[in-house]
Amino acid sequence: MKDQSYSSHTRFVVGFHLILGSLLVIGTILSLVNIWLQCAAGNGVMTPILITLLFVCGLLLLWFTRLFAVTVQDRAIRAEESLRYFILTGRAIDTRVTIGQLIALRFAHDDEFVALADRAEKEGLSPAEIKKAIKQWRADHHRA
Repeated sequence: MKDQSYSSHTRFVVGFHLILGSLLVIGTILSLVNIWLQCAAGNGVMTPILITLLFVCGLLLLWFTRLFAVTVQDRAIRAEESLRYFILTGRAIDTRVTIGQLIALRFAHDDEFVALADRAEKEGLSPAEIKKAIKQWRADHHRA
């Protein structure tokens, strides 16, 4: 698998994010234009309205499938990194460490994980600051 770093850790699925997203946005815009043209021509608008509704449903489906997957992934990361902290320290991670900070901390190698987690809590580091502070990157190739 490809090495990850701060600059290469994001996941972008061309077929989902770019192609499907673009097709649904373009289709929604064109279906709205079609409604306007049919109204201007004095034709029936039931079919164009139904087509627009289908495209809007597709956009909502695209949005919520991504939202649900990320929400479940965030819960799994919270559990995994809390357990990892407990295994490494013998105590629970501070409740002030946010989910965003935990998500960023998952990329830190065990050697620097605890120190970074403690810094994140004490200094209120942002997820980007945490990721930039990581010296030995721990790749995550199994995310949604």
